[in-house]
Amino acid sequence: MKYNDLKVVANRSSRRVGRGIAAGQGKTAGRGTKGQSSRTGSGRRPGFEGGQNPLMQRLPKLPGFTSKRPKAEVIYTGQLDAIGSVVDNFTAFSAGLVSSPHVRVKLIVKGAISKKVSVKLQAASEAAIASVQKSGGTFTVTPQIKRIAKEK
Repeated sequence: MKYNDLKVVANRSSRRVGRGIAAGQGKTAGRGTKGQSSRTGSGRRPGFEGGQNPLMQRLPKLPGFTSKRPKAEVIYTGQLDAIGSVVDNFTAFSAGLVSSPHVRVKLIVKGAISKKVSVKLQAASEAAIASVQKSGGTFTVTPQIKRIAKEK
């Protein structure tokens, strides 16, 4: 007989336990003698430790929720006059208003805009967009600028 000539049954029938000594798994059927796990319907909920306070209840819980998402840095409408006619991440960084040109920047109303400014940032409040358009400027949403990976 060859290995490839073997007839393999896909689903083997389950073992009929507890059917006498000759069956191989008779009498206690591999469950031991007495106790909770020898009885039928002996399932315990996950984490149950026999009445002892379970580990997940013993350990202290962490308070609150901490978001890992970095907050957007803020530029105010009153600061736009000092930057120039085009405001984007790089011009805001060179003016010292944000920590890096690769962060998410949002425009918020605080102060007035006196000249026409073209703003290209990631976000802005509705009132800030209205004040930019009132002064004759435009606002465009641009995606956040990704950092360039260094070659190894």
